[in-house]
Amino acid sequence: MDTAEEIIVGYDGSAGAVPAVRWAARQAAQRNCGLHVVHSTLWPAITHDLGPVPGIEGSGLRRAAEDILAEGVAQVLDAVPGLAVKTTLFYGWPAEHLRTLSSGAALLVVGTRGAGGFMGLLIGSVSLELAATADCPVAVIRGGEHLGGPVVVGVDFDDWELPLRHACDLAALSGTPLRLVHVRKKHRIPRPIPDAATSAQDHVEPRIQALLDSAAQSAHQTIPDLDVQKRSPVGTSIPGSILAEAQDASIIVVGTKGRGLVRGTIGSTAHAVLHHAACPVLLARRPSADLR
Repeated sequence: MDTAEEIIVGYDGSAGAVPAVRWAARQAAQRNCGLHVVHSTLWPAITHDLGPVPGIEGSGLRRAAEDILAEGVAQVLDAVPGLAVKTTLFYGWPAEHLRTLSSGAALLVVGTRGAGGFMGLLIGSVSLELAATADCPVAVIRGGEHLGGPVVVGVDFDDWELPLRHACDLAALSGTPLRLVHVRKKHRIPRPIPDAATSAQDHVEPRIQALLDSAAQSAHQTIPDLDVQKRSPVGTSIPGSILAEAQDASIIVVGTKGRGLVRGTIGSTAHAVLHHAACPVLLARRPSADLR
């Protein structure tokens, strides 16, 4: 892992932004990299009068935006005292600024929900947009994180190396197990019931077992002492089965497919997990140069 890059985190002062900025602070400390806290205000699009109200000290829209940024820094230092923090106050649509900053960043961190700024409907319109367009991995943070819980990563036959690499890094940094999950689609025609003395895992198709073994071997080559768990649940819904395996997870890592702003460009599985997970989700994105 390149620890020389910085982590970018958006902060809008909402309740949903607090766990995001605190999680980003812990990640920066674990990775020994810089932390850049960003706030973007849309007030200049509504009014040019950003200065203080005459006779009222500490008033004005510009001062309010600066106070929100200061609150974000206070949350960082409460989570990790002494951490070096860089701050930037932007004016305009948050996604544009965060997407620009994501180029070359180690990680972009955003929260969920809120009254405006970085948050919006569902997981947040800005969070969803950045999940599809950022030039670095995107971590969407919500409550429900189980500290010490496993890092869960979905493993499929198509392009599993990148999500696995990020999952290995997260597990190694936190000292938690890595749980590899490949979901087997449930057949409409009932299959023979295995003997009671034989576990369901023993009936995994050879190619699926080979996939999980290959992923586990790759994980151990990256982090030799990593505690790796292999799961291959049967289910009608791939994201639903991944979420079921992640009930005790500290974070879920999924890959993305494509680029764009609409549903489907990050892949249906990533989209569903992002909306329904009860814990943080990291979307393993490739830089735009790698997608050309």
